[in-house]
Amino acid sequence: MLSRNYKEKTIEWTLFSVSVLTVVVLFLICLFLFRDGLLVFRDTSLMDFLTGKFWYPTSVNRQFGLLPLFFGSLIVTAGAIIFAVPLGIAAAIYISEIADPRIADFLKPFIEILAGIPSVVFGFFGLVVLVPIIQNNFNLPTGQTALTGSIMLGIMALPTIITISEDAISSVPSTLEQGSLALGATKWQTIYKVIVPAALSGISAAVMLGIGRAIGETMTLMMVTGNTAVIPSFPGGFLASVRTMTATIALEMGEVPQGSTHFHALFAVGSVLFIITFLINLIADSIKKRYQFKVD
Repeated sequence: MLSRNYKEKTIEWTLFSVSVLTVVVLFLICLFLFRDGLLVFRDTSLMDFLTGKFWYPTSVNRQFGLLPLFFGSLIVTAGAIIFAVPLGIAAAIYISEIADPRIADFLKPFIEILAGIPSVVFGFFGLVVLVPIIQNNFNLPTGQTALTGSIMLGIMALPTIITISEDAISSVPSTLEQGSLALGATKWQTIYKVIVPAALSGISAAVMLGIGRAIGETMTLMMVTGNTAVIPSFPGGFLASVRTMTATIALEMGEVPQGSTHFHALFAVGSVLFIITFLINLIADSIKKRYQFKVD
């Protein structure tokens, strides 16, 4: 009995230690980012950084305006959401509720393999295949545009959205579906009025994780968006070259002098990206809890 209690206490303290370690690591990441990021404001003001329209870190009159990078990330991510969310949820519904079990078992491994493909491979595919298609169909000087980046990010986010949404839909109790059908509802009415609302918590989590994948992606966007740090116009901005926050950090961090204003400006960009991702996770958690409450 004493040995059993000792084992339980050991497991409990191990899990507690891992949880504390996770919090400590997150705190250290925040400290690391914000410590170096805040130093940029010794040479530029907060408002100039947040509202500046130009990113010229190496010119004589250096400017570290975040807006071109922020709007570049925003338009690419928005396009990826528009592309991936409807397709991902529709595919999850098909696999879970409509497809023959043999077809579903055939599709699932391919979706999981798609999630494991390195981002640089997606970048090569976009550069060789999608960029010429966009250029020729829209008669553009270059196919490296925000639209190309949105499509590629949408493809990369699809496996996450499909897999988690399919798990959420499959976990809905069969009694709900059977009760709906017994009351005279059709299969489609049962899907969109009973099953999808019951699984909305998991579906919303899948969408948010897909958005997080899109926001944090770097290599693919470096290869297919053109890396032009200008504020895109809406809606025509989808056909313009843009540069995202992640691509800016990846492109410039390797060559920037350590301790320079440019160096700290890149850390400030990373801090903004961290805050945006953190807020998205908070919103996702809030939505998840709200719909869990409604379903329960």
